[in-house]
Amino acid sequence: MDVEEAIQSRRSIRAFTDQPVPKEIIDRILRLSQRAPSGTNTQPWHTYVCTGAVRDAISRDVLEMVDKGQAKRYEELDYYPAKWKDVHRDRRRGVGWGLYGLLGIEKGDRERTAKQSKRNFTFFDAPVGLFFTVDSYLLRGSWSDTGLYMQTVMLAARGEGLHTCPQAAWINYPEPIHKHLNIPDDQVLVSGMAMGYEDKTAIENTLVSEREDVANVVHYVGFD
Repeated sequence: MDVEEAIQSRRSIRAFTDQPVPKEIIDRILRLSQRAPSGTNTQPWHTYVCTGAVRDAISRDVLEMVDKGQAKRYEELDYYPAKWKDVHRDRRRGVGWGLYGLLGIEKGDRERTAKQSKRNFTFFDAPVGLFFTVDSYLLRGSWSDTGLYMQTVMLAARGEGLHTCPQAAWINYPEPIHKHLNIPDDQVLVSGMAMGYEDKTAIENTLVSEREDVANVVHYVGFD
């Protein structure tokens, strides 16, 4: 698979099969991804990979926290703002209602919306979960570097015929993740990610989120 095909075919998959992913394939993906760029070659990321009983324990404990209303808030973690500008809010709503529309979840149906949201915490049934951290003293540049690394992981996974779904939702429940993966206290969670083989029968996987016209986001300066 060439780079263009990997980029074009990568999308956030929200239903996976239970087909196992061999450890040697995961290892190949992560070895290749270590070539991702970072400022002054700091390589600030740490990656924790889980499957089987550990994956299930994380899901169980986080879902218990969800049911008890024990989520942290994105804004208190300095991750997302409490209030979005219209352009970003509308993009968020667009992909959300695109997904819910495919699943037949009507606006205002809180029960089914909550049920679908909880699927984040089963990794959308993917057999492999990944969590990415940085040392807590590091700042925005290192988070940006970790994003470059995560994108490299997702594209490398496509080269192996796998799909992924990056998942910010996990960061609101860091305690079980740190506990079950033995993550040191001086590391902070950046994101989770589901990895596995796409369930091609699942309607939610037909969702292709819209992208802004390049003319609205690219600014050329100094060209004739």
